[in-house]
Amino acid sequence: MLPSANIQKSNGYKPLRTAPPAPIPDALASRPAAAEIMPIIRERFTSAQMVNIMRDAAALRPFRTDEFGNNPAAPSSAHIKAANELLHRLRRQLLAWASAIQPSNGQRDDMLSPRRQQQLLQRKERAQAWIKLVEKVWNYYFKMFAQRQTQFGDWLLAADRIALDCYQAIYTNLGTPRSIPTPAPFTLMDTGLGPATFRRGVKLTRLGKRANPFPIVQLPYHRLVNPWTLGAVHHEVAHNIQSDLGLWQVVPQRIGQRLQQAGLPRSVIGVWMRWHKEMWADLCGILLGGPAIVTSLIDVLSRAPRKVWRFNPRGVHPTPYLRTLINLELLHRIGFQQEAALYDQLWRRLYPQNPRRSIPPAFWQTFSQARQLVVDTVCFQPYSQLGGKRLVDVVCFRPEHQQMTAEAAQRLAAGTDPGIVPSRFLVGASRWALERELSRPGQITTNFYQGLLKR
Repeated sequence: MLPSANIQKSNGYKPLRTAPPAPIPDALASRPAAAEIMPIIRERFTSAQMVNIMRDAAALRPFRTDEFGNNPAAPSSAHIKAANELLHRLRRQLLAWASAIQPSNGQRDDMLSPRRQQQLLQRKERAQAWIKLVEKVWNYYFKMFAQRQTQFGDWLLAADRIALDCYQAIYTNLGTPRSIPTPAPFTLMDTGLGPATFRRGVKLTRLGKRANPFPIVQLPYHRLVNPWTLGAVHHEVAHNIQSDLGLWQVVPQRIGQRLQQAGLPRSVIGVWMRWHKEMWADLCGILLGGPAIVTSLIDVLSRAPRKVWRFNPRGVHPTPYLRTLINLELLHRIGFQQEAALYDQLWRRLYPQNPRRSIPPAFWQTFSQARQLVVDTVCFQPYSQLGGKRLVDVVCFRPEHQQMTAEAAQRLAAGTDPGIVPSRFLVGASRWALERELSRPGQITTNFYQGLLKR
């Protein structure tokens, strides 16, 4: 259907004709008659392409701050502003492509030439490709923000508050003031996938290789249903904290230097360095949330023996069997020796040493020494990025915090307010209540979310 005159006027274009053209001659019409009609058809075609693109650009509008609700679960104005700024940059390029299609008054005759028609088709193709890109980005944020209007909005808000508490715990205790990152992490539910995060500033394919404007923590539905497994929030947020603090490059360097000084083989050192991101996120998560983060991780890592023993020297995730033992090393060093010993015994009984395991002898023989050095390097050595402090001095879950967590568990089970316990401790409180059967799992879940939503 050809665009109406009203649409053309609304976009700043004059209607091409106010009366319908004469009927197009059939195949037997004379050549002069066809030549007379064809310029009209070409001009209408050109105008229609411009109208389509301009209307597409207008439809991919910025988001309003109130269109996803006004309840606490709604995305903040900072998140909507960040998304709109990215969309604005993409739409600006789209409008530039659209303008390239529209001829000026002095070019209208020239636009009917075969050469200019080919240019029109090429520019139209570029503009349509850009429309698809902008629409993809727009749709990504639309679905993310729209989740907050569903029945899962409260769950995601609760996860937001845990994530924010993790950031606050770190940034309020650095040795020197740092610029506060904004916007805060934003949680997203995605089914059929595991927990993941998209760091601030990382170029994402789903955003057309543009920089992600704020941290996104992706949580699967099955984690939200069972809040005692939400140690994933601490882990994924820790990835973002490491990046925001500028520790992404220095940590593997420090690990490599420490292991080299200890005389470990170069091949072994390279693997430990590649594991730095996941190890830092695990260890920081434990310092933020305590022993419950280890048990939450064990929930995920306890799989068939062949998968738990699988060693990949090029992977970024530690071998599952070794990963648990690395985390238990930190748990032991921060005052939870009994818990560390019990989990170690459980883990080794689940996976007795197998002579056919795939872990190379050089790595296995140096593992005990290396894990001590790596945990010490990450958590017990000062960093300028932390204001000259050690990570364990910036944030640390201590035995007295476990007492607070146990008391909060009793309150969660009873359906009373958990009190002033930090939000990041409530994951441990829900697990404490579950493991000791203080209440039914469904009731613990309900009270967990209610306790966070009232804050």
